[in-house]
Parts: sequence; C-alpha cells; structure tokens
Amino acid sequence: MGQWHGPGGILVEAIILDDRPLLRVTHQVNGRSYLRGYCATVAELGEHGVDLADLVENAPLDHL
Repeated sequence: MGQWHGPGGILVEAIILDDRPLLRVTHQVNGRSYLRGYCATVAELGEHGVDLADLVENAPLDHL
C-alpha cells in the first residue's frame, strides 16, 4: 500500500477496509494522528483539504 505526505502533517494512505480500496486521510499534530476521513476516489481528497500537487510519496528504499 502507498503513503503520501503533505504539508502541515497531512498523511494519505491507500488501504483496504471491508474489502474495499480506500484512501485514509489523517492529520498529524503534536505527535498525534487525527482521522479526517476516507475517500473512495482521488477526486474526493479535496473535500478533506488535500491538494494533490502538495503530496509526496513515501517510497521504501529497499530496492537500492
């Protein structure tokens, strides 16, 4: 599954919930994570204050 970080502590994760692929949006503040919501499509991310242009993928470096 993928993870993308945004400014201000935004984290978007691709997850499977109840056999459905979803994007989970959380906001990390002072070491705590707060759930903003779940999205079924990328277009819904804007409803949770996420700008796609600001996201950076957190890719594992185990292939190096």
